[in-house]
Amino acid sequence: MNKIFLILILNSFIFALDLQKAKNYKQHHTIKNWVMSEKLDGIRAYWNTKELLTRKGNKIYAPKWFLKSLPNFELDGELWTKRDDFENIQSIVMDKKPSKKWKEITYNIFEVPNQKGDFLSRLELVQKYIKKEKLQHIKVIKQIKIKDKAHLEKYKNEIINKKGEGLIVKNPDLEYFQGRSSNILKVKNFSDMEGKVIAINISQKTGVLKSLKVKLENGITFNLGTGFTKKQRENSFTVGTIVSFKYYGFTKNGKPKFASFLRVRED
Repeated sequence: MNKIFLILILNSFIFALDLQKAKNYKQHHTIKNWVMSEKLDGIRAYWNTKELLTRKGNKIYAPKWFLKSLPNFELDGELWTKRDDFENIQSIVMDKKPSKKWKEITYNIFEVPNQKGDFLSRLELVQKYIKKEKLQHIKVIKQIKIKDKAHLEKYKNEIINKKGEGLIVKNPDLEYFQGRSSNILKVKNFSDMEGKVIAINISQKTGVLKSLKVKLENGITFNLGTGFTKKQRENSFTVGTIVSFKYYGFTKNGKPKFASFLRVRED
């Protein structure tokens, strides 16, 4: 009993790790002289100086060669290969037996938790470490100073036209902070969210997937019925799966409008 209780405490500690989380960008936000960077569509990874953890606190089984050159200070970034490659990235990173395909993965740093100084000086700490150690699989995500909203819009469209996900904009003048904040914003052509599959609706007529009943974090449920490929409809999902979907605002009942399936999340 005591052992189980200890495990629960340790799990709670991991899940309680409060990293930075972005809010959605709105036109009223003032972002002049902030910095912008591409939002990489990979697996977020937190380096606690001992191991890599997913955003939910689960261990990432990276190979020893990948970990041994990481620094003795914390890092927050994205495990990534290239644009429009999420399924491949997820299959490599979430495998409990690391494969040779980890050679494709780079660790792209967007924050240095719990270090003093403003945002760019924190990133400079990593840049110096990478240069000193001559590392190839660790990179710092390029940050660009925003001139105005037209500059932001132009860069966002460039990234999306290259099959990128969008941008992150950030106030560069602050000390490190935790939690969800309006000082860090996601800039995309749509909003996205995650939910848990609690039921699967199969068409009695065709025998294929009709929709997924999805439960949001706030307890609201809705049916997700669009965005699936033919193959996905024929290979039914399982209850308990976490899915990502895009949407465009909410109904008066708090349900996502025009929701469309994006992918299964395993991290």
